Amino acid sequence: MPSFLELGVPAELASVLAADGKTEAFPIQQGTLPDSLAGRDLLGRGRTGSGKTLAFALPLVARLTGVKARPQHPRGLVLAPTRELASQIAATIAPLAKAAGLRVTTVFGGVSQRPQEEALRRGVDIVVACPGRLEDLMKQGLVRLDEVRITVLDEADHMADLGFLPGVTRIMTATPKDGQRLLFSATLDNGIDVLARRFLPRPVKHEVDEASVPVGEMTHRVLEVADADAKKVLVQTLASGTGRRILFTRTKHQAKKLAKALTSAGIPAVDLHGNLSQGARERNLAAFSADAADGGVRVLVATDVAARGVHVDDVDLVVHVDPPAEHKAYLHRSGRTARAGAAGTVVTVLTPEQRRDVKDLLRKAKISVDIEQVWPASPAVAALVGETAAYVKPTAPAQQTQRQAPKKKPAAQGQSRQGQGASRQGQGQAHGQRRPIAVGEAVAPARRRRRRSSRPQGTPTAR
Repeated sequence: MPSFLELGVPAELASVLAADGKTEAFPIQQGTLPDSLAGRDLLGRGRTGSGKTLAFALPLVARLTGVKARPQHPRGLVLAPTRELASQIAATIAPLAKAAGLRVTTVFGGVSQRPQEEALRRGVDIVVACPGRLEDLMKQGLVRLDEVRITVLDEADHMADLGFLPGVTRIMTATPKDGQRLLFSATLDNGIDVLARRFLPRPVKHEVDEASVPVGEMTHRVLEVADADAKKVLVQTLASGTGRRILFTRTKHQAKKLAKALTSAGIPAVDLHGNLSQGARERNLAAFSADAADGGVRVLVATDVAARGVHVDDVDLVVHVDPPAEHKAYLHRSGRTARAGAAGTVVTVLTPEQRRDVKDLLRKAKISVDIEQVWPASPAVAALVGETAAYVKPTAPAQQTQRQAPKKKPAAQGQSRQGQGASRQGQGQAHGQRRPIAVGEAVAPARRRRRRSSRPQGTPTAR
């Protein structure tokens, strides 16, 4: 394989890659870098895990080096469908940009826009954004795209699936017509071909053959169990190994429920879905990325939309707890493992009534695999799990601890010691009952306010 230097990558950027152990380019990088570094429009097709991020990050940084962006006028723009993907793209670009003296920021919803406003006012060279929040900032006059020299669309097919194409079209229309455009997508359906024809009239096309993608050994397994109860036990068993694994569910509620159930069973897990705040998403992803010895967790339970941008190394196993509705989701879920030459296994769990739908799904995904009838203690399952991780005792949530020891209410102002003593003695009052107010006893201020408010205006108050 050719080195990055041989492909024309500037030496200072190649040094950053070498320090991270990246010295040889993947096929999609070999095919696209000579053209993208030369400033040509490019249409790249390749599966998840093929090395697309570096394929556009390198020309983006290399071609913007040497000129500083004005405040609120970025010179490079990357559009991504999800917050997670935007964050991880920015993390890939950041060390390259730092070496070149460029500044990078992310723009997406689910968090306060104030830090994004402040970064734009200070001036950033490259913005990595989700379409919705970027359009909001454009409408508020907080960012202008008339000086963008390079625009990148990553995972354009997923943006189409989420209904983002109208917004993407408006955003790209706001960029200069003579700017460079790089579009990366796994497919060219659902309107992507129309988008490409409009904004990339004469692009250089590069398509990475599936056989050339460094996927290591991706093994597909389909496990059928007798019923829903057996499926529940099987999923817990598959989650119990020592390696990293991602479990996919169809709904946010199921992801949250499963992560909680696994944690209660001694298998620490975190969830990732659209109902979480951005801070919670980042904490859960950080926990999943960290080593178990450093307090990390080995299991991530995720939905399709939220996990599209999860790029975590060394994921041994992907489990389709709920088979997806369509084959593209299956392929993108499966792409979380066997990345960059590593090996991985993809398991689909089903019950007999799901057999027909799963067969149709696999046929469309061009996956040829037999359905295995198993039970949770099957030797085949044990071989998939490998070494079982040690049981981790669940910790009680802090909120529950606080609820167990509520603070005592302070005694009412003005209450006499004699009255307090009478209360302690009980006088036959059950716990929680109100004690009658004695004649002449001082009344708590809050109670007096309520009594006054019930009197007609002008009625004198007894003293």
